[in-house]
Amino acid sequence: MAGRAWCRRVVGAALAAVLLGTSCSAPAPRDSAATAVEALLERRAEAVLGRDEEAYAATGGPGAEFDHLAQVPLHSWTYRLIRLDRTRTGATATAALDYRIAGHDRAPVTVERTLDLRRRDGRWYVAAERPGPDAGEQLWEQGAVTAVRGERSLVLGVGQGESRLRRYADLADRAVPAVQRAWGRGWPGRVVVLVPDSTQDMADLLGASASSYQGIAAVTTGESGGGVKAPADRVIVNPESYDLLGDLGQQVVLTHETTHVATRAATSDATPLWLSEGFADWVGYRGTGRAPEQAAPEVTREVRAGRVPQQLPDDAAFGFAGDAGRLARAYESGWLACRMIAERHGESALVDLYRKAGAHPGREGAMAEALRDVLGLTPEAFTRAWQDYLRRVLG
Repeated sequence: MAGRAWCRRVVGAALAAVLLGTSCSAPAPRDSAATAVEALLERRAEAVLGRDEEAYAATGGPGAEFDHLAQVPLHSWTYRLIRLDRTRTGATATAALDYRIAGHDRAPVTVERTLDLRRRDGRWYVAAERPGPDAGEQLWEQGAVTAVRGERSLVLGVGQGESRLRRYADLADRAVPAVQRAWGRGWPGRVVVLVPDSTQDMADLLGASASSYQGIAAVTTGESGGGVKAPADRVIVNPESYDLLGDLGQQVVLTHETTHVATRAATSDATPLWLSEGFADWVGYRGTGRAPEQAAPEVTREVRAGRVPQQLPDDAAFGFAGDAGRLARAYESGWLACRMIAERHGESALVDLYRKAGAHPGREGAMAEALRDVLGLTPEAFTRAWQDYLRRVLG
């Protein structure tokens, strides 16, 4: 919070200097336009949070987004003005939108917004509001949101029937206790699932190209290493791919993504993707009775052809835009490594290894230290053990 406040003060001072042409040698008075726009954004936020349609309309358009938010259980909704650029016809505001979903977000989710403003009869109005240049869409911008509450979940969907969303909520409700049994209860034990209408809509939520998510059933967004104050993650489902899975596959995927929600505070830049993704798959498959050759067909094919992987996959191997076979082998390899650890050293050792690696101050040396302290192995010895395990269970 201190860092955010500092940034806001600096931006505010720079904004006043630009608009008023003052020097940096003395504090600049607050620009009247910025003050008026801040008041406008405050009224707009209060109208959204209070479900006051008339007050919202008084701030300007568009009205559709207000209607689309009707079922979203908001705990808070505020704008923070970052920048105001005057134009020939009005102004363009860059703002940070902070919002929290009731019962789920422990801290605000922050997204950048761009608002086109017009001035009429001495007052400012919002002519249009959209994502910032580097931000994705919000679900309510894609249509009216339907909300379905589960015992441990909240599912928000656009273009989806309530019965279909109830199915997602049931799967999420089963995923949460499965994750708690594997990881523990040191997390809120709730999950928010977003279900857009298509792969393209999913990509728009993520601010990415749809081609990057073809065949990807779901992803989880969030802030790594954010601690207990980090906002709740969002599991975003790609219905076009997810709905092609069978019952087991759907449950495994949602349990995998829920694992990312649970482990986020213990995940950092020091955590290699083979461990974070492998652990999530291990939790997803845990207790299903799925055989290694069934869950890891790509690596099985390689091992039986005499091509045992020489090393665990690096982070680049997990890129969605790359080769599909390489991506599958990366996930399978990470899962098999975590499965081996749990079998040979115990499930608690696998959890300890995850936490130890994520607590390291940087990537360099993180896994070497974690492997030594938790498993008593060097990275080289661990790799050899993993290769031997692949030969034994897949060969």
